[in-house]
Amino acid sequence: MQHLLTILLLAVTLAVSAQTKSTQQSPSLTYAEPASVGMAAERLARIDAMAKEAIEDNEVPGLVALVARRGKIIFHKAFGTADLSGRKLERDAIFRIASQTKAVTATAVMMLWEEGLFRLDDPISNYIPEFKNPQVIKSFRYADTSYTTKPAENEITIRHLLTHTSGLGYGFIDGDERFKMIYQKAGIVDAFTTDNITIEENIKKLAKLPLHFNPGEKYSYAEGLDVLGYFVEIMSGQPFDEFLREHLFEPLGMNDTWFYLPSNKANQLVAVQRWNDNQWKRYSGNGYDADYPVKGEKTFFSGGAGLSSTAKDYATFLQMYLNGGELNGMRILSRTTVQSMMGNQIGNLWEGQDRYYGLAFGVLNQTGQDQGGRGSIGTFDWGGYFNTQYFADPQEELIGILMKQTRGGNGDDTGWKFRILVNQAVDD
Repeated sequence: MQHLLTILLLAVTLAVSAQTKSTQQSPSLTYAEPASVGMAAERLARIDAMAKEAIEDNEVPGLVALVARRGKIIFHKAFGTADLSGRKLERDAIFRIASQTKAVTATAVMMLWEEGLFRLDDPISNYIPEFKNPQVIKSFRYADTSYTTKPAENEITIRHLLTHTSGLGYGFIDGDERFKMIYQKAGIVDAFTTDNITIEENIKKLAKLPLHFNPGEKYSYAEGLDVLGYFVEIMSGQPFDEFLREHLFEPLGMNDTWFYLPSNKANQLVAVQRWNDNQWKRYSGNGYDADYPVKGEKTFFSGGAGLSSTAKDYATFLQMYLNGGELNGMRILSRTTVQSMMGNQIGNLWEGQDRYYGLAFGVLNQTGQDQGGRGSIGTFDWGGYFNTQYFADPQEELIGILMKQTRGGNGDDTGWKFRILVNQAVDD
């Protein structure tokens, strides 16, 4: 306990300088003509045609697309509508980015790691004691959701939580029906809520539940980044939302990125829609509250899925990574840290696939590059539950962001088409 108290006191002292001024001075994202950064305007126009066709065919009600290269935004357009009223979608529209939150949370963790507060292979129970002596599920009875467990062979580490190898489940999106039932019965919040609950309360309940497998044994998409949101609170001495605001969003100028929107931002929010009965309808389901993130108690900050943002804000975040951890003279992460984060952190658990997993992103390998249309080796990417996608290619210094807000499909091919169309516009 004394060890933890010492760390906490040190954290309160150090967190005020989690971001620092840099000797580098990469400018903030600005707009430029495509040709100035080796991109072909005529080829980028193919994105316009694709987007308009997708909306006409009811693949999506609307979308915002952004392309940046070498620190310059050379395509940023909105198409279609923002909600069922027919409100025109604007470039500064705010989207629920869901799992794109994970990379932001991982960044916060690594900022604190750079202060020497912990090691990535430390057991999380060193800091959240409720995770001590984890148990792996052994048997399950569907009739009453009772189960038996056996002791895990090892503790969950911070690295396991970052890489989805902890053995934790993921509630309503879990591929194992047993864990959906276990998490629901325990009252676990899987992503976001308008109810009066904190991440501390949620994570301490989660810590009591069984694991899918021994930590480090497999890859399974999980609530590890939600655990780490609470971990950031412990290590920084700040509420998670305040830490991100002070040490990441404000330094980078990400003024439209929030867990819960201020009243003056609410009119920028795009409605989540679903294609049903041959028309777009307001989406609800799986515990999702359509009023999130505008209304509610505003006390729960999901590190795995809670943020909302704009295409430009998220491009700014990615540009910081392409710059090796710096933007506009502000050092968020060291270049050496970014290099480690982009390395293969899961060994051969994705063996035979076209990419591997780092500490915050999926990363394209040789096979992925050679498939074509997805970027160079080292391109990092991910997406969100409400149909948002992004990628950033360090070799080409190229960013592509596609923001939509739908659940359930209607033949939406915009994601893969957009990525091809961005890459084919390189003209140098």
